[in-house]
Amino acid sequence: MSKRKKYSPEFKREAVEQTRHPDVSCRQVALELGINPNLLSRWRREADDASTPSFQGSGSPRDAELARLKRELARVKKERDFLREAATFFAKESS
Repeated sequence: MSKRKKYSPEFKREAVEQTRHPDVSCRQVALELGINPNLLSRWRREADDASTPSFQGSGSPRDAELARLKRELARVKKERDFLREAATFFAKESS
């Protein structure tokens, strides 16, 4: 008998966030992540339900803040690297 797979609250939030893009369906995101589309739909319904906070997990607020800051740092680094490459490209073009 197989053991039920548990997903972290962070994974659930990220998966639900991906479904919020206008050009992407819930089923498409689920298949890309390797999860059942019905499961992802349920997570989205739970996230949309405003009466209770969804995917609370067992971590402290400090852990959540740390995770948020790490994601933001990664995004900013990616943007910085992209801008650096673009500046280099255009500097070569104008020379």
